[in-house]
Amino acid sequence: MDSPITCLLIDDDEDDQEIFLLALRKLDSSIACSFADDGAEALRKLRQDETFVPQFIFLDLNMPGMNGKQCLTEIKKIAHLQHALIFIYSTSSEAKDILETKQLGADGFITKPAQVSDLIDELSKLLLDC
Repeated sequence: MDSPITCLLIDDDEDDQEIFLLALRKLDSSIACSFADDGAEALRKLRQDETFVPQFIFLDLNMPGMNGKQCLTEIKKIAHLQHALIFIYSTSSEAKDILETKQLGADGFITKPAQVSDLIDELSKLLLDC
């Protein structure tokens, strides 16, 4: 890897944040990951600091306040993030959610796996093969 990979996970579930970080650490300890507990916090971070440009954004759909689809729509409006890859990271596997988020500009959809090893495999495909 030329430069460290940077990720942002937007998810209101602390356990899911910990599992995601564990999977990243097992995959490659040099991957940097920031967290936002909801869409509003994520948008504040992303808008206020134009030097913070994660290569990969993982976004939960079901969050209080601003849901993932609303957050995705707002992230797509931020000019300095035009090259960031945005993946929905949700417990949903509904075809409607997958279609709607792709129409809103998501680059992919990951249904949260039950096993950390499955998450590591999924993240490996996305982060290391790009």
